[in-house]
Amino acid sequence: MQFEEITYEEDGPIGTITLNRPHDGNMFTATMCHEIRDCINAIRRETRTRVIVLTGAGDRFFCAGGRKDGMEDSLLYAGVLPTLDMYESIDRLQKPVIASVNGYAVGGGNVLQIVCDLTIAKESAVFRQVGPMVGSFDAGYGTWYLEDLVGKKRAKDIWYRNPKISAQEALEIGMINRVVPDEQLAQATREYALEVAERGAFALAAVKSAFNARHGGVSGLSRMAHDLLLRGYLDSAEHDELADAFAARRKPDTSKFGH
Repeated sequence: MQFEEITYEEDGPIGTITLNRPHDGNMFTATMCHEIRDCINAIRRETRTRVIVLTGAGDRFFCAGGRKDGMEDSLLYAGVLPTLDMYESIDRLQKPVIASVNGYAVGGGNVLQIVCDLTIAKESAVFRQVGPMVGSFDAGYGTWYLEDLVGKKRAKDIWYRNPKISAQEALEIGMINRVVPDEQLAQATREYALEVAERGAFALAAVKSAFNARHGGVSGLSRMAHDLLLRGYLDSAEHDELADAFAARRKPDTSKFGH
């Protein structure tokens, strides 16, 4: 896959998406949001990878938020930064996504790592929500998901005061999972991803959908019922007997139920 503002590469069961605008803090644009969405949609359809890593190019920035470059001059949807398309694609992907935070994760960049399933960061990484400082906000992933991680009072403090949060503090309050020395981030991320990749892919997909079902409402419940339970349902002896009985216009043999 060829992209303008991200790169994608595979290493065995690990697929790595890199935000590739280091000259501008790896800030996402409309183009980058669409490319991440399209890349993940392609990943959804292949069976080579089992874990996805999301990181930033360079050693200063994971992602410093978003820019409105490249959008249509319109009040229709095309005139809105498609950030949610990017967040939703990560959230709905049936494979675990690990954020490897290699620097500043600011504003939308911090929300981006929050949306990922797991986060590993280097010691010098910094996390910050700056929305109210510049008159913006995230009324969804950046609030509800953050509250899930750190609690309501602390989440409000992060949004109301906009403090800089060190990687170690982020670990202590439950906002991220691991902190490693700066020079070990790439190798530690790979080891972390391989550990996850050794688990049952179908089970991981089910667990991810289960976590998402609470916020996903109908969509989350449907994902659990359809994507993850359909195969077991269709391959069961009960289903086969019901289908055969219906075709033969006879009563089903209930002794085959539950098998």
